[in-house]
Amino acid sequence: MEHARRFFIDGKWVEPLSSETLAVVNPATEEVIETIALGGAEDVNAAVAAAKAAFETYSMTTREERLALLDTIIEVYSSHLDEMADVITKELGAPLKMSKRAQAAAGLGHFIAARKVLAEFEFEEELGTTLVVREPIGVCGLITPWNWPMNQIVCKVAPALAAGCTMVLKPSEVAPLNAILLAEILAEAGVPAGVFNLVNGDGLGVGAALSTHPDVDMVSFTGSTRAGIEVARGAAPTVKRVSQELGGKSANIILDDADFAAAIARDVAALCNNSGQSCNAPTRMLVPAARMDEAAAIAAEAARKVAVGDPTLDSTRIGPVVSEVQYNRIQQLIEKGIGEGAKLEAGGPGKPDGLETGYFVKPTVFSHVSNDMTIAREEIFGPVLVMIGYEDDDDAVRIANDTAFGLSGYISGSGDRAKAMARRIRSGNVHLNGAPTDLSAPFGGYKQSGNGREWGEFGMEEFLETKAILGYTA
Repeated sequence: MEHARRFFIDGKWVEPLSSETLAVVNPATEEVIETIALGGAEDVNAAVAAAKAAFETYSMTTREERLALLDTIIEVYSSHLDEMADVITKELGAPLKMSKRAQAAAGLGHFIAARKVLAEFEFEEELGTTLVVREPIGVCGLITPWNWPMNQIVCKVAPALAAGCTMVLKPSEVAPLNAILLAEILAEAGVPAGVFNLVNGDGLGVGAALSTHPDVDMVSFTGSTRAGIEVARGAAPTVKRVSQELGGKSANIILDDADFAAAIARDVAALCNNSGQSCNAPTRMLVPAARMDEAAAIAAEAARKVAVGDPTLDSTRIGPVVSEVQYNRIQQLIEKGIGEGAKLEAGGPGKPDGLETGYFVKPTVFSHVSNDMTIAREEIFGPVLVMIGYEDDDDAVRIANDTAFGLSGYISGSGDRAKAMARRIRSGNVHLNGAPTDLSAPFGGYKQSGNGREWGEFGMEEFLETKAILGYTA
């Protein structure tokens, strides 16, 4: 990739001010596919300075000018969709057809959604003699993870652009090539110099420099709860806004009147999607205790049908997990589940047969899990399902809410009963009977799953400040 060892600052591809580099590894082959530059505080200073200077003019652009810019970005991004999918497959290991249909497409979807919000958004409102104005917050530091890279990058970049903000993006150093391609797309689309800036690096070198920088007005972070705490701590002395989407351990309640065969098989497939590397994955399946064995048999059969393999093949359902570090952590947690007495129904330690090279994980199902086990408490971030029994609806709600997290929830069963239960679940969203995600709906969590919301109108509001001009209409 032409610009892998450069940063995009002030509308130009520039040489890094630091000399460190990092290899990017294809997780399916364990081969190095590229080497990127790793930035530091001086690179961040340059990028923030460019964003601060550009804010003076970009923040004053009209709605129509920003709509026209988003239209061009959408057109250019669409022309690079297949290229984006190919890059994501190589660095993340997602199956190519999934990269096209979901990973790369999510970025396009968020640009389209932000354009729609911008076209309809009310930036001014009269309250008596006061004019309330919604204004761009300023320079934004955007820190994103590797698991759904374009989804999580563009759900920040698109509303920031729509709101009139400028930004510095630090993507994950584990899967950074898609962000470099996005920078090329934005440059081709004519985003004004300094509005969007990209600095690759790790959390200590670039993430910390962004979160502590006095000229950064807001940090939008997606990643682990542990890292999110450090971002918030770094941002506190300058009292900048911090919006965070963090970890999850989402409960998936199968009510006794649900179609067990259909709902459980569907949700095992959903859990395994993206090799289980989704913060909102339905990882804790709650089933009636009296029907645990029946439910476990269905789940195990569904897991054994998930085709693991080469992400370039059409027959592959899931590819590898992203790295050796991630693979080892998942293996440790699988062993922990066995050691703590959970019943292994499918999968287990080690790699699937015939996949000795690559960070491949067996789709794994544990049944008869208690909610105090490690595998029920910690985010595994792999294709590992834990099944927990409950006695009645109140017990199911209690178990679902007995977690430090609160990102997503899932309920399958009769409509009114499921709707009533959804109101009792302490999470940022609840999917009823397999409902898919909605890019116009707010996404974010309760408790240690974060604060603030992304996507749609709610995501746009995170990038705006509210000003009252009193006596404006007197």
